[in-house]
Amino acid sequence: MDAKEKLLWSIALPGFGQLLNGRYLKGFFFILCEVVINVQSNLNEVIMLSFNGEIGKAIQQTDYQWLLFYPCLYFFAMWDAFKDAGGGKEPYSFLPFLLLSYFLTIAVIYSARFELFGVLFGPVWFPIICVFPGVLISLILKKILNMNK
Repeated sequence: MDAKEKLLWSIALPGFGQLLNGRYLKGFFFILCEVVINVQSNLNEVIMLSFNGEIGKAIQQTDYQWLLFYPCLYFFAMWDAFKDAGGGKEPYSFLPFLLLSYFLTIAVIYSARFELFGVLFGPVWFPIICVFPGVLISLILKKILNMNK
């Protein structure tokens, strides 16, 4: 199993990539953190409400104090599994993971009131939308930093 496959399992659930890497303590720690943050932030209910178009209810159900932890945990667990499996050897390969954790944390902060084209996307869809500029900016920054080496 290669590093990209372990990265994809880590996307499915933080900690799965670590388990596949044989890092059981770390894997179970990430899974425990994910479950605690998920339950405390009401994330599963917020996801269901968002997928059903009930953005106002999703915003009301979200515990933002807990949800703010999720992007950093999520992207760090992905990076850790990928790196531990032998991936990420090129310079600045951590940047997409790092910048996405920042972008999505900021997106969560503003998700209850930021409208795009008059539409309020809420705590699930707005962070997902912010993945695209986050990836683009991180890849451009990575390219610029590698040119200056």
